[in-house]
Amino acid sequence: MSLVLAIAAALQVATITPPAAPATAVGFETARRYASNATQGVAVGPHDLYAVSNFNIVRLDKKTGEKRGEWTGQRSRFPHINSCALIAKDLVCASSNFPGTPHVSTAEFFDPMTLAHRKSVSLGLGTGSITWVDRKDGFWWAMFANYDAKGGEAPRDHRHTTLVKFDDQWRRLEGWALPASILERIKPMSISGGGWGPDGRLYLSGHDLPELYVVALSNGGGVLDHLETLPMEAEGQAIDWDESDKGTLYGITRRSREILRMTAPTSVKR
Repeated sequence: MSLVLAIAAALQVATITPPAAPATAVGFETARRYASNATQGVAVGPHDLYAVSNFNIVRLDKKTGEKRGEWTGQRSRFPHINSCALIAKDLVCASSNFPGTPHVSTAEFFDPMTLAHRKSVSLGLGTGSITWVDRKDGFWWAMFANYDAKGGEAPRDHRHTTLVKFDDQWRRLEGWALPASILERIKPMSISGGGWGPDGRLYLSGHDLPELYVVALSNGGGVLDHLETLPMEAEGQAIDWDESDKGTLYGITRRSREILRMTAPTSVKR
């Protein structure tokens, strides 16, 4: 009887342990820390950092870390700004009503210097909670998160997390699902951050684990290809590549709310 129980216990552990991600030798190294109040993520420009915390954005000098500006929005209108990215002449932010349901998502545009709110693009209902926005090859790209528990909207769960490609008028063109190797790592939560890297690959971060998932659009089918997983200090959350310093990625650690400047390993081609 004890042997049967032991086998059953071993099988149970096997079913709940995430499968091993594609192996990698070296991850991101933390090169600098900035004191901040960031709880959701960080955006980076040539001279500035932006600490993102729901309905609050703080602009910091990238060289000194000194505060240069701050925006605080109406909580009922901006309950959950999850991430931002400096795109052309706008600070573009992914905003939703998380953990509220039904899911409502918008892209919010700000002046990157004054942090004045410029406009909203409402993306409506039914896909999930938007967590990040980026621009590549003349298209908008965004991730819509879905969850198993808090913030989830049945019957969707973490498996319904979706990458969506939009045109300039924010019309949906294509969408991709996540592979099982990533879904097993992020459950019961979802993807919190992401962006196209200097090597043309897409980098995704989860909600809790200190690792980045490197993916590519598949040549066939509707599921992203999982290329490798890279360790980093940031425990998931929103990330942003520094386009003025190739190979440099910014993230946050929620333990101290610090902003982290991280250097990519050599596997990330410049």
